[in-house]
Amino acid sequence: MLRYTVHLFGITVFAIALIWFAGPGDASQLAVADTGPVLWADTVHINLESSNEGTEVKAPQSRDTFFKAVKRLTETARHVRQGYMEDVDMEEIVNAGIEGMLSDLDRYSVLLEKQEYDNLMESTHGKYQGLGMRIDARDDRILIASPIEGTPAYRRGLRAGDVIWKIDGKSTEGMSTSDAADLMRGEAGTSVVLEIKRTGIPDLLEFEIERAVIELKSVNFSGIIPGTDIGYVRLSRFAEETSHELRQAISDLNEQGISALIFDLRSNGGGLLDQAKETAELFLNQGSEIVYTKGRNGSNERHYRSERPPLFPMEKPLVVLVDNGTASASEIVSGAIQDWDRGIIMGSTTFGKGLVQQIFPIASDGSAALKLTTAKYYVPSGRCIQRPERQGKGPLDLTVHDEEGSDSLTIEDKEIYYTNGGRMVYGGGGIIPDVEIEGETWKTIEINLERKSMFFDFAVQYVADHPETPADFEVDDKMVEEFADYIKENEFTYKSALQLGLEDLTETIATEGKEDVFKNSVEKMEKLVEAEKEADFTRSEDYIKRALKREIVRAIAGETGFYEQVVLKTDQSVIKAVELLNSQAEYTRIISEGQKKAEI
Repeated sequence: MLRYTVHLFGITVFAIALIWFAGPGDASQLAVADTGPVLWADTVHINLESSNEGTEVKAPQSRDTFFKAVKRLTETARHVRQGYMEDVDMEEIVNAGIEGMLSDLDRYSVLLEKQEYDNLMESTHGKYQGLGMRIDARDDRILIASPIEGTPAYRRGLRAGDVIWKIDGKSTEGMSTSDAADLMRGEAGTSVVLEIKRTGIPDLLEFEIERAVIELKSVNFSGIIPGTDIGYVRLSRFAEETSHELRQAISDLNEQGISALIFDLRSNGGGLLDQAKETAELFLNQGSEIVYTKGRNGSNERHYRSERPPLFPMEKPLVVLVDNGTASASEIVSGAIQDWDRGIIMGSTTFGKGLVQQIFPIASDGSAALKLTTAKYYVPSGRCIQRPERQGKGPLDLTVHDEEGSDSLTIEDKEIYYTNGGRMVYGGGGIIPDVEIEGETWKTIEINLERKSMFFDFAVQYVADHPETPADFEVDDKMVEEFADYIKENEFTYKSALQLGLEDLTETIATEGKEDVFKNSVEKMEKLVEAEKEADFTRSEDYIKRALKREIVRAIAGETGFYEQVVLKTDQSVIKAVELLNSQAEYTRIISEGQKKAEI
């Protein structure tokens, strides 16, 4: 560890030396964007490789002390550059030095090289130029996971499950998804030729497709729950156009006369802080505080309040769906709604990311940028959402440690805060929902069926064989049998807990040289393992039916069909939210009495 630290220290010297030689004026110019600071509240670009063990908190140092230290570093850097026995890669050393400087900071303060920075900007701006599809690497080729509705790829008839064989004559064999994406992207108005291998068709299909500007939506879906007057909106991220998209979606639902709304923030990892503020003010009274940030410098303390009347009427009930993937900007919104008693938070405890980042360009040619945590954010009750154990750069532990399954701290250990209406809520990290929904636990066979894409692959084959299948079909026993035959034909295997135990046993028997003694017993156990796997399939039949429905509907009707036929009709969290919104007495009781755990 000491040797590693000394190595990082040495290469850091050179990076700081560049600042020293360039002069403070040049460095300041690179650090300030013309449009002002852009604050981030997201979970992307997490660095998990370095450790912060053994760090100490030191008193702030004076400016004079800092520059004396920098001078020592520059002298060391000068000697390394002029006298080291071999040539060194300047760019590699600089990047390693910067990463060394950041290694003791939080996991979200990271160096962004050009590709990472471009990806981050793309997710923020919500648009790029290309064909419009999600791709994956499969069996040494590039597979189309799904074309995005309304894009050139979708309009030209590319399908989920199509294998991209060639891109402009270049074989995709062994190609990475990033390389394939680079080849397919380009200036809008230009064309690219794809050769496609499609299930059921022996010859390659050739498509010439004109590139266009592809807009990535924040609002994945909005609509009305069938048989009710309850609206549903799914928001997947907070980008530049989020509030505009969301305002349009809610306006449309208001015009259709909805009486209540389900706002789905599950697995929303966050994004731009200003968009979180503009999203929250769609539901809160004008003037309500939404979030405030505090950092080491007084300039980082900012208060964000709603600046306009709410778009969704205050008298109409609201349920916000969250889970442990709901993070950062999503936690700002759900926390503000909870703290103002505006709606009910339903699901599982959220991620717990309460750090705000700012982007600083550190290269005049745009080849690198620094994503630096500058403040923590607090929701109106005073809670900081950040979980301390998720701040450092050590391994990120996503497991739940307490017996109740809601958080890593018991309720008795948590700090108590109060909502505007006097309900007790808890600090210590994340947003604890008002109504908890136990997360689904996948069985071993289910994990492996998903991991090996058995449902997706079967859906592609099934739709090719049954092109007239309607989007509102139901999975019957015959389809389940076909799926069972399909995975056998494709030699689907996995190791059950019983099988793993048997492997350990046979290894011990072999070590002891007792194979002949236990031969019959081992053979009997092997038969039991196979019987147990068949029983696993039967026990998971309900999950298998839901997964088949999900993938076949997506293959037939895309994401819109998936929400209409699967999420709105079968998602257990949505069903429970509808039940709550249909019970005005229960909704009012929860809002007025607070969390059940607060009574303990």
